[in-house]
Amino acid sequence: MDRMGLANCWLMKTVEQEAGSLARGLRQRDPALIDYLIQQYQYRLFRYLLMLTGKREEAEDLFQETWMRVLEKGHQYKPRWKFETWLFTIARHLAIDFRRRRQPQSLDALLQPLGTNQTLELEDSASSSAFEQAFQGEEAASVAAALAHLTPSYREVLTLRFHEGMELEEIARVVDSPLSTVKSRLYRGLATLREWLQDINA
Repeated sequence: MDRMGLANCWLMKTVEQEAGSLARGLRQRDPALIDYLIQQYQYRLFRYLLMLTGKREEAEDLFQETWMRVLEKGHQYKPRWKFETWLFTIARHLAIDFRRRRQPQSLDALLQPLGTNQTLELEDSASSSAFEQAFQGEEAASVAAALAHLTPSYREVLTLRFHEGMELEEIARVVDSPLSTVKSRLYRGLATLREWLQDINA
């Protein structure tokens, strides 16, 4: 085996060991591990919940509830899963259940587009994402405004892909949809976003 093969093999073993340690820690409800995970994912998780709800108070409540659910359901986490995919799936289900309890509607109605006077107030993160690097300054404000008016299903996949940096397969797991559906929403969402930005800058 060449050096590249050995490096890849070592990397795979390291990732598997870390995933195994994470699964054991969650099963044992290790407080140090939970604190570490909250520190690592708090900004991303809150951003996502704010995107889903459009309301800071709801996002804050669901943020707390998500971590409580991680504690309660930690024994269900499998090492083969990426933690952020599992975390965002929990958060999404809680957000939908929360809205459904308040007013039973279809999924798209649960994720209503934001009102004309609302914008997505995204929390600052320690490191900028690919989305943030691509759209900075005045353009970032235009993109945030355009995202707020997209169809909820488009807004969600665009946020997960470009803001959270998830792979398409991971997004499909989070939104519980076929990969082909995710690709279609991403393509149409990008096309709609470009049209909106062109209209703004015209």
